[in-house]
Amino acid sequence: MLRAALVSALVAAMVMPVAAHARTDPVESVNTFIGTKDDGNTFPGASAPFGMAQSSPIGSHYAGWRYDDPVIRGFGHFFLSGAGCHEQGGLVSVLPTTALPDSFDHRRYGVGYDHAGEVGTAGYYRVRLASGITAESTATTRTGVERFSFPAGATPHVLVNVGQANDKEPVSGSSVRVVDDRTLAGTVTSQAFCGGRPYTTHFTTTFDRPFTRTGNWGGAEGGAGLRGQWVAFGDGPVTAATAISHVDADGAARNLVEAAGRTFDELRAAAQASWRDELGSITVETDNADDRTVFYTALYHVLLQPLTGNDIDGRYRGFDNRVHTAEGWTYHEFFSLWDTYRAHNQLIALLRPDRARDIARSVLAIEEQGGWLPRWAYANQETNTMTGDPVTPFLVDLWRFGALEGLEDRAYRALLRNANGVPPASSPFEGRAGNRSYLASGFVQYDQDFPKKGQDVDPHHGASATLEYALADCSLSVMAAALGHHEDAQALRRRALNHRALWDGTVTDRGFRGFPRPKTADGRWLTPFTPQGRPGFHEGTAWQYQWLAQHDIPGLLELLGGRERAAARLDDFFAYPDLVADPARAVREKWVVGPYDYYNQFRYNPNNEPDLHAPWMYTLIGQPWKTSAVTRAAQTLFVNAPNGVTGNDDLGTMSAWYVFSALGLYPAVPGTGQFLLHAPRFERAVLHTGKPVVITANATPGLQYVSSVRVDHVPRNRVWVDHAVLAGGAEIAFTLTADPAAATWGTGPDDAPRSPCG
Repeated sequence: MLRAALVSALVAAMVMPVAAHARTDPVESVNTFIGTKDDGNTFPGASAPFGMAQSSPIGSHYAGWRYDDPVIRGFGHFFLSGAGCHEQGGLVSVLPTTALPDSFDHRRYGVGYDHAGEVGTAGYYRVRLASGITAESTATTRTGVERFSFPAGATPHVLVNVGQANDKEPVSGSSVRVVDDRTLAGTVTSQAFCGGRPYTTHFTTTFDRPFTRTGNWGGAEGGAGLRGQWVAFGDGPVTAATAISHVDADGAARNLVEAAGRTFDELRAAAQASWRDELGSITVETDNADDRTVFYTALYHVLLQPLTGNDIDGRYRGFDNRVHTAEGWTYHEFFSLWDTYRAHNQLIALLRPDRARDIARSVLAIEEQGGWLPRWAYANQETNTMTGDPVTPFLVDLWRFGALEGLEDRAYRALLRNANGVPPASSPFEGRAGNRSYLASGFVQYDQDFPKKGQDVDPHHGASATLEYALADCSLSVMAAALGHHEDAQALRRRALNHRALWDGTVTDRGFRGFPRPKTADGRWLTPFTPQGRPGFHEGTAWQYQWLAQHDIPGLLELLGGRERAAARLDDFFAYPDLVADPARAVREKWVVGPYDYYNQFRYNPNNEPDLHAPWMYTLIGQPWKTSAVTRAAQTLFVNAPNGVTGNDDLGTMSAWYVFSALGLYPAVPGTGQFLLHAPRFERAVLHTGKPVVITANATPGLQYVSSVRVDHVPRNRVWVDHAVLAGGAEIAFTLTADPAAATWGTGPDDAPRSPCG
């Protein structure tokens, strides 16, 4: 134990604002409160990188906690970062008190707290409760750890609540038992994300000293209802460590070894050392402390997921509900593929290739054990959340980045089966539920009465599902050709043009003619229809989804009426004249709407995924300087404040977008391995990916445009670099200008990449 003077010095250091540490250490540059307001849905507490367990406060918000929640109900041990649905964990809640409450309902016993002195950084959280108790959190990969320091003269109590979790996380069954005078164990059966099935989490909680008294509420086990165990201690601080497992009680008990025999301060130091290594995968140079904090917090959010899925002994619960063992690799779970295939996946693969290999292997294990490839895989079940075919570009990009080496044929067979078929009715997976219409007629029909197995189904959003299928087909065609499956590749390339089947050249809106429009099963256009409307599109409109054809630029340009009309439509979409005049104001007044206001919109929506790549459409049609302007403007939405993430962070997707945009790279076209270039935000950034990638620029605040690029000291007019260049180490030097008229770089007829399916 540390001496009192040392403890006082440590506490004094911890209450220092994050910005004061933001100059040298990437760990202290992280502000975990970013995204905890305005439905960013991040959590402020502690986690290890890709951690199975966390330790974070629970409030009244469905994501677990938000910055303006008035009370803390406890510290939970499972959270998803930035997800949009309810049921996001908060399981096995512990709360320190100085006495037993009048009620064991956490909605009544929750305690106030003070933001003054509150600390949230990578691997560590601290808050002072209104009861006078100071609560601190840290974590290992499979345990969440708390230290509670009580006021002098108070009798330390800890409530372990297994019957309640997040506000909208239904607990349908729970149990708790006393193992010995330091340890509790039990289970929580709770509702999976987005209407999935209930699943069981096993836990073991151990304290650093014996409790003197204990008592139960609600009984040792049973169905829904209040249930838990309280413990009391003699004077002094109390440290609690909670390990979880989706396998069994033995798994949770074994996972506790990660925290065994070490003090809270030692565990905190280990967690932060782990984060220092992960965050050190990129170094950026800037004198702006807020810029540094925003960047490293975004990178932190990227590196939280997917979560480690196997216990310390390698066991995990598979999609066949059997226990399997990952030997020599790490099984991962919780895959928000509709979100993460667009940017998050590629960033993990670029920075952490070993992790990417395990992720790829995990997705293939889901297919092997569950019978089909997933879309939104929660723990060991498919929720069928969102639509389209995101697993195809997800895995194809992992193949392109080398993460499927030795597994290429196995992955290709699974992907082709997924692309050409529909899971049987007995399967819990929906897969490409719209494939019968798509394969026969070239489009997914719009049919609101189509039966679904889970949260969503493709024919309910037939137009956007068609566009997603076509993009996926193009990416798979690239893989097919490289593996020598040339007939498959040709067929897939033809299907990649199916986005054209939904283009109605008679529809007009805002002075522009032609938009994607849903079709019903008989091939007729959906009537009535407006490009700003909801029917046929998932979390977006025809305005956002018209750009989801980045794999077929020649075809899209023809549909749009040529490059000039395409550029004019992009200008209207981004409110480009207003953006150039006042970037920060324009993006807030013209783009940003509520986090869930997806419809009745005709502009870029930086809160959501369907048009995340749209700024790079300028680059693909020959106006790359406008991409630089739009990305710089969009970066003003990411700030060092609780509302510093635009919309749900969606398991790190929005944060990954920011990291790529700040670096001057973006993977806009799945399957190609191409990173489109634009103006970086920092003067110097280094990606430590084995052989370093060094990115330099004369970057300054405000709008800037690229006037020239040199790659390894050789002038480059082409607007992209391949993954192979980055993987081999490279120096990319940008020369930037504030004058758009001087930004002629990348505008030549051969400077943009050829479309893989155009």
